[in-house]
Amino acid sequence: MNGKNKAAINASQSSNWNFIDDHGTFEFKNPQRTSYLYFPLVNQARMMSSVTPTLNGDAKLNQNAFLLLPVSVEDLHNTRSARNFWVRINGEAWSVTGNSAAQINKRFSSQDENVTLQAGPLWHALTREHSKTGLTANILNFVPANEDTVELMRVMLTNNGEETLKVTPTAAIPIFGRSADNLRDHRHVTALLHRTSCVEFGVTVKPTMSFDERGHKINDITYAVLGVDGEGNAPAGFTPLIEDFIGEGGCLIWPETIIQDEPKLQAAKSAFEGFESIGGLHFSQVTLAPGESRSYILILGITSEEDRVVEWINLYGSNGKFENYLKFTRDFWNKILSTLKFSFRQERRDGWLKWVTLQPTLRQIMGNSFLPYHDYGRGGRGWRDLWQDLLALLITSKDSIKDSLVSNFAGIRMDGSNATIVGSSPGEFKADRNNIPRVWMDHGAWPLLTTKLYLDWTGDLHLLLEDQTYFRDHLSHRCQQTNPNWGSENGTLLKSKTGEVVKGSILEHLIVQHLTVFFNVGEHNIIKLEGGDWNDGLDMAAEKGESVAFSAMYAGNLQVISDLCLALEKSGVEEIAIAEELMLLLDRLIESIDYGSISAKQERLREYFESVQGDLSGNKRTVSLKALSKDLREKANWLAGQIRDQEWITDVAGQRWFNGYYDNQGHQVEGVSPQGVRMTLTGQVFPLMAGIASQQQAQQVVQTADRYLYDKDLNGYLLNTNFKDNPPELGRAFSFAYGHKENGAVFSHMAVMFAYALYKQEQAEAAWNILDGLYIQSQNFEKSRMYPGIPEYFNPQGRGMYPYLTGSAAWYLFTLLTESFGIKGDLGDLVIEPKLVAKQFKDTEELVIKTLFSGKELHVTYKNPNKLGFGNYIIGKVSINGLERKLTTKSSRIQIPYKEITAWPDKVEIEIVLE
Repeated sequence: MNGKNKAAINASQSSNWNFIDDHGTFEFKNPQRTSYLYFPLVNQARMMSSVTPTLNGDAKLNQNAFLLLPVSVEDLHNTRSARNFWVRINGEAWSVTGNSAAQINKRFSSQDENVTLQAGPLWHALTREHSKTGLTANILNFVPANEDTVELMRVMLTNNGEETLKVTPTAAIPIFGRSADNLRDHRHVTALLHRTSCVEFGVTVKPTMSFDERGHKINDITYAVLGVDGEGNAPAGFTPLIEDFIGEGGCLIWPETIIQDEPKLQAAKSAFEGFESIGGLHFSQVTLAPGESRSYILILGITSEEDRVVEWINLYGSNGKFENYLKFTRDFWNKILSTLKFSFRQERRDGWLKWVTLQPTLRQIMGNSFLPYHDYGRGGRGWRDLWQDLLALLITSKDSIKDSLVSNFAGIRMDGSNATIVGSSPGEFKADRNNIPRVWMDHGAWPLLTTKLYLDWTGDLHLLLEDQTYFRDHLSHRCQQTNPNWGSENGTLLKSKTGEVVKGSILEHLIVQHLTVFFNVGEHNIIKLEGGDWNDGLDMAAEKGESVAFSAMYAGNLQVISDLCLALEKSGVEEIAIAEELMLLLDRLIESIDYGSISAKQERLREYFESVQGDLSGNKRTVSLKALSKDLREKANWLAGQIRDQEWITDVAGQRWFNGYYDNQGHQVEGVSPQGVRMTLTGQVFPLMAGIASQQQAQQVVQTADRYLYDKDLNGYLLNTNFKDNPPELGRAFSFAYGHKENGAVFSHMAVMFAYALYKQEQAEAAWNILDGLYIQSQNFEKSRMYPGIPEYFNPQGRGMYPYLTGSAAWYLFTLLTESFGIKGDLGDLVIEPKLVAKQFKDTEELVIKTLFSGKELHVTYKNPNKLGFGNYIIGKVSINGLERKLTTKSSRIQIPYKEITAWPDKVEIEIVLE
C-alpha cells in the first residue's frame, strides 16, 4: 500500500461521530472503515434488529424466530449474508450497502466510496455515492413503534450526476427463517422444512414445523421480505432460492443473478419446498434524469398471522406511509427520552447522555441477549435485571412501576434464594428446566434498593404491607438440596400443609432475603459466596468462598429495613404478621444466639431450612415493628463491625483498603501475595456505600485505588489487579486474559457504583472524576470505536465492549440524578442536595436537569456564578415557579414535604443559587 493510500485511510479512521441536533441524532463519516460497529432497532412488540454500516446484522422475535441469519460479533465481518440491495447502472453491478466483491476490494484504498451515517432514536440511515455516475443511495432502516413485528427499509436512489442513468434495482435479503439453534444444529435438515412462496409483493417462508429443545412442533410463523417502489408498484419478478440467486460458483457478494444481463425470474404464486431462501426482489428498470429520485420500500417481517403480510403492504407500502411511520417512531422515542434530561451546556455530553438514557429501555426489551456481542442466553432478563431496570424506569417513566415491583417479589423462595428463569409476563417465574442449582449470593440485596427508591420517590410506605406469594420448585436449602416431595404437578406457588397458597407481606419477603444470608456464613463469619455474586465470574468457590463485599451491602440493607420498620410505626402501624417459621431467624425476639459463633449461626439456619423445605404450617406470628427493627439493627451493627474490624488491611507500602473475598481454599484474596498486590474494586465499593467505612477510610481507599487500579490510558479504575491465579481459586473470571471483562477491565457498572459510593462518603470530586472518565473514554471514538452510549467495559486497547445492554446505564443515570445533581426522595419528601463540583461549571454558570418526581415534571436550574465546588457552597436562594422560598437554615440541602409537593402543578420550575 502506498503512502497516499495509507494517509487516506488514517485520515478517515480519525473521524468521529458528532451530534447534529438536540434529539441525539449523530452523523459519522465512513463508518464502514471501523469494525464491530452495530446499531439496535427495536419496538415494544419485541421486534429486535441490529444493523451495521454495511447492513449486516440480524432480525428476530426471540431465540426461536430469526428472520435473518443469527450473528455474533465476529460474524459482522465474516458473513456475506446481509440486507443487500443491488443496482445495475448502465450494465454495471453496484451494491448500495457496499456488499459487492468489487467494493470490498477497494475498502483499504483511496478509491473506497464515501459513506455518511446518520442515526437517531431509533432509526439508522446511510448515504453512499457511486463515484463514476453520481448516483447516490440513501438507505434508511427502522422498526416502527407499534405492535407490528417488522423492520422497514427504504432505498432512495438519486441521480446527482450530469447524465441520464438506466438503473435496475434488486433487493437481496437472505431469509434464515427458524431457530438460532439450527445455525449449527441441523441447518440443512431444517431447510427441508421450508415452504417458500412468491407472493405479489415479495417472498415468504413458512416452515412446516420446527424441532429444537422445545421438541417437534407444527410451525405457525411466516417470515417475509416484501417490497414496493415508492408509488406502490410490486416487483417485476423474484429469485426466491439462494442457490439460484448466487448461481453455481457464485456468492452473495458476486451473485450470478445480478451479474448476468437477463436473469431468469419467478412470478408471483410460484412455490418451492426444501431450500434455503432469499428475498430476491427484482424491480423493473427505470430511467433517472439528472436530479431525479426513485424510492424502494422493503418490509422485513415475522408473523403468526399470514394475513398480516398483505396488510403490511397496505400500511407501509408507499413513500408517504413510510414517512408517516418514521415520524411516529421518532416522536415515540423522543418522548421516552424527554422525561429525564441533563443539560451541561455541552452539546456532546448532553447528546451522549440521551443514548445512556435510552439504554435501560433497550435492555428491558432485549434482556441480555440478541445483540452481536451479547451472543449468550436465550433472551429474557435475569433476576438483577428485573430490579435494576425498574430503578431506571422509576426515574425515566411516567408510568407507575408499583405493580411490576410487587409482582417481582413472587420469585423469592422461602429459603431466601430466588427463581432464575423469568417468564415474559409480570410475576411469571419458572422452575429450573436445566437443573442447574446455582445461587448468586447478591440476589437478595437488589430488591430492597429498588423498593427503597420507590418508597422515597412516592411516599407509598404501605407497599411494604401488601401481600405476595412465594416461589417453590424442587430446590431447597438455597439450592443445596432438593425436595423429593415436589413435582411439576404441584406448581410453583408455595402452599401450607392445608393446601392454601402462602402469602407474606413485601416487608416479610425482604426480611427473608436478608436473614437467610446473615446466618449463611463461612469460616470467617462472612456471608458465603455460594455460586457467585454480582461478578458472575466468581463461580469456583462455592465450598469455602465468602463475599466481604456483599456482606457489607447486606449489612447496610439490614439497617435500611430496620429504619423502614420504624417509619411504618411512625405512620401508625404498630405490628406486622410474619410466618411462624421465620421466628427462628429473628433470634433476638425468641432465643438469642451468639453472632460470633459460626456453628451456632449455621445450626440455626439449618433448623430454619428444615422448617421451610416442604409445605409451611400456614401459621402467622404478630411482631412489634419496634422489636423487629431492633433485631435487624443489631444484626446490621454486628456484621458491619465484623467487616470493619477484620477486613481492613494494610500493605508494606502503607496503602490501606478492604479485603473483598475469601477463596475456595479459605484464603484472604486481597493484600500482598507472591504474585504481587491483590486488590478488587468491588471490595471497596460496598463498605463505602453501606457507610461501614469512615470518611478517612474512604479517602485512603481512593488513594490506594489510584495507585493500584487507576489506568490513565482508559480514564478509569480497573476491576482488579492482576492476580496471576492459575488455576483460579475464586472463579473462571481469573482465567480470562487480564484486562478483559470481569478480570481487570474498566468495568462500567462497578466503576459507576464506586462513584455512587464515593458520593455517599462526601467524596464528590473523586466521584465526578469517575463519571467524567467513563464519558471521556466512551465518546473518544479514536479509542472506544463505538457509537454514543456506555459499554459494559473497555478492553486494554480502550475499545468499548458489549454496548447498549448494560446495567451501568441505569446506575449512571441514577447516580448523576440523585447524587451529583442531588435530586432524591425521602419517603415522599423531595430532597435537593447537590454535590456538584467546580469542573462541572467549567463552561457555564448554570446546570439544568429535567426529571420526574412524585408525578410532577421538575425543571431544576442550579446557578453558580462564582463556579464554586462542593464543600464551598450552600443553597443561598430557592425559587419555585418564580416564588422565592424562605430558607430557615444555611445548608447545602433542602427538604420539601410531600404534602406541599402534591399541591404543585404538573410542571414545576425550581431555581437554586449556590453561594
